[in-house]
Amino acid sequence: MSNTLDGKVVLVTGASSGIGQATALALSQAGARVAVGARRADRLRSLAERAPGEMLALDLDVTDLQSVQDAVAATVARFGALDGLVNNAGIMLSAPILGADTTQWTRMVETNLLGSMYTVHAALPHLLAAKGAVVQISSTSGRIASAASGAYAATKFGITAFAEALRQEVTAQGVRVVVVEPGFVSTELTSHITDPAIQAAAKNMAESMRTLQPEDIAAAVLYALTQPEHVAVNEILIRPTDQTR
Repeated sequence: MSNTLDGKVVLVTGASSGIGQATALALSQAGARVAVGARRADRLRSLAERAPGEMLALDLDVTDLQSVQDAVAATVARFGALDGLVNNAGIMLSAPILGADTTQWTRMVETNLLGSMYTVHAALPHLLAAKGAVVQISSTSGRIASAASGAYAATKFGITAFAEALRQEVTAQGVRVVVVEPGFVSTELTSHITDPAIQAAAKNMAESMRTLQPEDIAAAVLYALTQPEHVAVNEILIRPTDQTR
């Protein structure tokens, strides 16, 4: 992608709230044609109505390979190309490993890791044709694991590993791979947590600092995507100033 997004086509997953929604709006404001995917299709339709540019709302479940392939195909059918992918869909179900509900592990692996892998797989032929870009929204948990986030961190470490292998495979063909690792962001993510003690700890942590806003992460994505073609910003680690670890 060049240093202007005018007319570029970008698919954003997990766009019904938080970072995905803010990123979709920022891309639209920058002149991109944006396809937005999520399971909460009603939210996407209202997002598309608010967007300054052309926006396509897609019913997308990243854990379903066929759904992912259909979303990519629908994007290309509507806009004629695919220049960028922002893999943002994710869930965080923090809990200690002892006594964990392992179905939550499966959900996180399927959504955070396999979902982003499926989307890259479906989008890659189009991104190679366009010399486009892949943005993987990871986390500080993809760099430093901590107690009660073992499975979540494992998915985010996995995203980083997959992204680096992808980078080595496609960078010489002009596709740029970007990993964005946000710290504490004010989103719905912690509301998914079912462990009351962990949810309370997350709430206390959020209240103890000036958290990042989704728009802060959207600005980082925009920065990476608007660099000149010979510049690949491969990794952006972005924490609240008040976050110590």
